[in-house]
Amino acid sequence: MNPSEIKELLPYLTTQEKAELDLILSRDTQKWRPLLGPQTLAFESQADIVGYGGAAGGGKTDLACGKALTKHKRIMILRREATQLSSVVDRLTEILRTRDGYNGQEKIWRLPDRQIEFGSLPNLGDETKYQGRPHDLLVFDEAANFLERQVRFLLGWLRTTDPNQRCQALLTFNPPTTADGRWIVDFFGPWLNAKHPRPAQPAELRYFATIDGKDVEVESKAPFLHNGETIQPMSRTFIPSRVTDNPYLMGTGYLSTLQSLPEPLRSQMLYGDFTAGMEDDPWQVIPTKWVDQAMDRWVKLDKKPEMTSMGVDVARGGKDSTVIARRHDNYFDEPLVYSGAQTPDGPKVAGLVIAALRDKAPIHIDIIGVGSSPYDFLNVNRQHVLGVNVAEKSLSLDRSGRLAFYNLRSELWWKMREALDPANNEAISLPPDNRLRSDLCAPIWSLQGSSIKVESREDIIKRIGRSPDFASAYILALIDTPKANYVKSILEGARDLNRRSYDPYQNLVR
Repeated sequence: MNPSEIKELLPYLTTQEKAELDLILSRDTQKWRPLLGPQTLAFESQADIVGYGGAAGGGKTDLACGKALTKHKRIMILRREATQLSSVVDRLTEILRTRDGYNGQEKIWRLPDRQIEFGSLPNLGDETKYQGRPHDLLVFDEAANFLERQVRFLLGWLRTTDPNQRCQALLTFNPPTTADGRWIVDFFGPWLNAKHPRPAQPAELRYFATIDGKDVEVESKAPFLHNGETIQPMSRTFIPSRVTDNPYLMGTGYLSTLQSLPEPLRSQMLYGDFTAGMEDDPWQVIPTKWVDQAMDRWVKLDKKPEMTSMGVDVARGGKDSTVIARRHDNYFDEPLVYSGAQTPDGPKVAGLVIAALRDKAPIHIDIIGVGSSPYDFLNVNRQHVLGVNVAEKSLSLDRSGRLAFYNLRSELWWKMREALDPANNEAISLPPDNRLRSDLCAPIWSLQGSSIKVESREDIIKRIGRSPDFASAYILALIDTPKANYVKSILEGARDLNRRSYDPYQNLVR
């Protein structure tokens, strides 16, 4: 039977018959063939970064194996834990019908025309083991389990010297179940974020450039200049799949297994529902829902109220950013963000702060480490600046009046929690920025005796792979410090009252 006859008969075949035909064709013509539907769309996609999956059973790992064996030459397949790689190796063995060329010690499969490496990234920093080793296919299997920093770091080594070889990253995943995996929803925002202003269709290409450390959606893949640097956008897409797209599993009863799962796991695994079941850590300092409510209240104002406070978190090097947060009473403006390269010293930071300042608002700056230099320059320039050492002892209590704080850092984070708590009715408005949202939801807390202790910056970095720079600036901006002119008037009033109190001629003055 020739291909045209097969194509003519396809509409009349049952799902099971199509699966059997697909299996026969894959055995007769090549090592592996994609399933008709979403898997074929992902297999043929021209995007630089392909997201695939959502629900369980859509053939995510199979797609990774198929791409590795048919479209690429130097491949790296990654799982968060090394033990999870065995299922990938087993599937490749089924397809190839042999383990010839596989070195389990090195975790490399050498085939005549390609090489497949297997890796794992259980801890932050493990990604540096693969630095300088380019691959034309990078697969992050169950990508929501990885730290965002790990994925972005390795994407820097997605390259080849072969002009005829296409490079691509494949991220396969189910909906994340914890806050640590929420980055995947923002990364594929046009497809997965229900609040995205310009939703994308499955398999549609969108283009993104990283500008000053932030993903910015652009119109095309054409390179452009930004601050003297040539920026090369990369294309992304996401293609959802379900078990119903996989005829092999449909005949095994797997659908019934997924249907019997308890909620919210059932909606996640059966339908790929990214809004179901993403639960906060029970010890998360600020609940995600409270942050979302504050961001939902925010609107861009042409004329803002008087600026009441400013918070500054200074870049500590590497990929950190200097972030300036501006507060106008209960309204927080959009963050001003500068890379470490843009803020290399104290005078540069101080200059940017002064340029952003309005209404003689007090400036609150973290003076631990690199923050001390801009603090000094702001002082020299007669700005109302307050150095905040978050390691200092706290003398305050929480709103209940029963709990103390381990240090000033814990107090400042908890004050933001209390300000965002809907029960306190403060109507805080926060700008809808994904980086700020992620940072505010990052820390966890513990109770030490009768003191609240919020996780340290260093421990957060170890756990999630980034510093919460955005949140740090905003909790500093929340500090209520009277303006200098107000304090001056109070002091002058006190001195005047003091003179009147002790003036022997006070009766005559009156």
